[in-house]
Amino acid sequence: MTIQEPVTARPAGRPRSEKAEKAIIEATLDLIGEGTGIAELSIEAIASRAGVGKTTIYRRWSNKEDLVLDALATLKAPLPPLAGVSVRDDLITLLDTMRREAGQTRTRCVMNIALGDSDRYPRLLERFFDIAIEPRRQAMREVIRRGIASGELRPDIEVEMCMAILSGAMIWHTKWGPAGDLPADLAERIVDHVLPGLAA
Repeated sequence: MTIQEPVTARPAGRPRSEKAEKAIIEATLDLIGEGTGIAELSIEAIASRAGVGKTTIYRRWSNKEDLVLDALATLKAPLPPLAGVSVRDDLITLLDTMRREAGQTRTRCVMNIALGDSDRYPRLLERFFDIAIEPRRQAMREVIRRGIASGELRPDIEVEMCMAILSGAMIWHTKWGPAGDLPADLAERIVDHVLPGLAA
């Protein structure tokens, strides 16, 4: 009688693949967050930090620029759900997302370095804008247009100018405002300062 060895199921490949991919993304963000410019960033350094071989990286990304783009895109949290009850509430929600993201040290450092290298890597900036920035701009654009259609906002306002004023105020605080944590009510204060000039 032959005793059969118990069959051990092979671990599924996908979870390990996802684990490696996450390690590569995190290693990329860590290196940039520590001050490594995109030009100086190497696949070798990323592989070493992630604990994978270079071939593992090249199986997923054809070049460094595509890897950096995917890494940057993960820094942007998904768009928050908008209640759609009032323009004021939805604008506060959108701006508060910007405030919370700016409060994350690594995110802020990585974004500064990545955008600072945009002249050398224009395709990176263009693709990052399409993936991470434009969906948020479109969400704000739709909120403002909805406000015009509902009569909450003046019909003669320039939508893009409104977006620039609202987003610009938040960016000013996140980039050049007083040092320290941003006030929890900052988004509300910005909207309440701007909205009277836009209201119908």
